[in-house]
Amino acid sequence: MNEIFFLVEEALEGGYTARAIGESIFTEADTLDELKSNIREAVQCHFDEPNIPKIIRLHLVKEEIITV
Repeated sequence: MNEIFFLVEEALEGGYTARAIGESIFTEADTLDELKSNIREAVQCHFDEPNIPKIIRLHLVKEEIITV
């Protein structure tokens, strides 16, 4: 596996959450920089050394509600 994808969302209580697509990896943080660091650490803990993905892609989702 060369890549792993994360779905990143703003948490309702503040901060951000990240969930890997196709893997059992979840992490959260108060800032995007902290989240990126947590994601790197979680990926390194989840995979054995020869199987660590070389690229981590983040798909950021921002939900907004507008009224008519």
